[in-house]
Amino acid sequence: MSKILIRGAKVLGGEVQDVLIDGETIAAVAAGLSAEGARVIEADGQILLPGLVDLHTHLREPGREDSETVLTGTQAAARGGYTSVFAMANTFPVADTAGVVEQVWRLGREHGYCDVQPIGAVTVGLEGKQLAELGAMHDSAAGVTVFSDDGKCVDDAVIMRRALEYVKAFGGVVAQHAQEPRLTEGAQMNEGVVSAELGLGGWPAVAEESIIARDVLLAEHVGSRVHICHLSTAGSVEIVRWAKSRGIDVTAEVTPHHLLLTDELVRSYNPVYKVNPPLRTEADVLALREALADGTIDIVATDHAPHPHEDKDCEWAAAAMGMVGLETALSVVQHTMVDSGLMNWADVAERMSFKPARIGGADDHGRPVSAGEPANLTLVDPAYRGPVNPAGFASRSRNTPYEGRELPGRVTHTFLRGRATVADGKLA
Repeated sequence: MSKILIRGAKVLGGEVQDVLIDGETIAAVAAGLSAEGARVIEADGQILLPGLVDLHTHLREPGREDSETVLTGTQAAARGGYTSVFAMANTFPVADTAGVVEQVWRLGREHGYCDVQPIGAVTVGLEGKQLAELGAMHDSAAGVTVFSDDGKCVDDAVIMRRALEYVKAFGGVVAQHAQEPRLTEGAQMNEGVVSAELGLGGWPAVAEESIIARDVLLAEHVGSRVHICHLSTAGSVEIVRWAKSRGIDVTAEVTPHHLLLTDELVRSYNPVYKVNPPLRTEADVLALREALADGTIDIVATDHAPHPHEDKDCEWAAAAMGMVGLETALSVVQHTMVDSGLMNWADVAERMSFKPARIGGADDHGRPVSAGEPANLTLVDPAYRGPVNPAGFASRSRNTPYEGRELPGRVTHTFLRGRATVADGKLA
């Protein structure tokens, strides 16, 4: 593999430096580097970050290849600056056995646009009744360490306790989709003023908050790790903050769309805004931003949820829940957190690379941009401004809530172990 010299980049948004890649490794980081025969990329002050890591991606394969495949999903990830993604278990068949998680893992290795780490189901068939083969999935070639029934809540406290006890043995983590099912029967959107005016079934904040409260107490009791998926309410923030103050081993994520969009958008009845958990209020959005900035919320995760056209282009009640997010996540974070002054680019690296890699155990990712480290890197032009055009997405699905919205920032290059997966904004 030839040498690559990235010249004049702001490493983590700091001082301007050159970065020399030799094979799969960063060879040097310093000002004024030169390398005979190296391919030179003029960064011109662009931001150089460690490759992004997404702890919450739906790749849909096997079973829903009409929505997404491992190939198209990882291409979308690379376009968004990601070098590693964690694939959720709600496939068909469900990723609740060693065989299925190994299939997803091998597909990721074959396609090579980013590393794919499967997430194993907590319960058989996501049915919440019987623990899945957690140990077998961990011992498989995929080496699963994160388990989740995402899309469904592990609402049985006994099952949740057993899962936490089981994964503790090998340092795993249970990632909970916090949704009390009996409080959300028939729910279509956030419960509040807008749902009352529109006559849509309300999805109360307490349905999320009650599960989080229970699970952090279970994690404390067991002495195990719990991760909260797509946290969406101000009340949830306070529960997580309290749990951390007690020393409970809890981490939490927020999605880009919950950092930007509110339930006021549902007034359009456009199903592109239908998502689980639902878009919340402006007060919730502001609380989430503050919590991400102060570290109460640990990471940003996309919850990339692709759906084919026919599943979203229909009446609201019949539409599937979910939004694609891999190709727009960094732009939304720049808009809501960096351009607003709440975070700097080093903070972005912490929330979108370093911490998610540590939580999920992606040891080769989320590493410092320094000599001797794997060359998993993302180069971002923060000065770019332009409308979101889903027609140009690498994802197989187009269900983005940002179509036509002007967002800042563009990933110009992504490197996976020294190989460009994206160059000049295009798939390499």
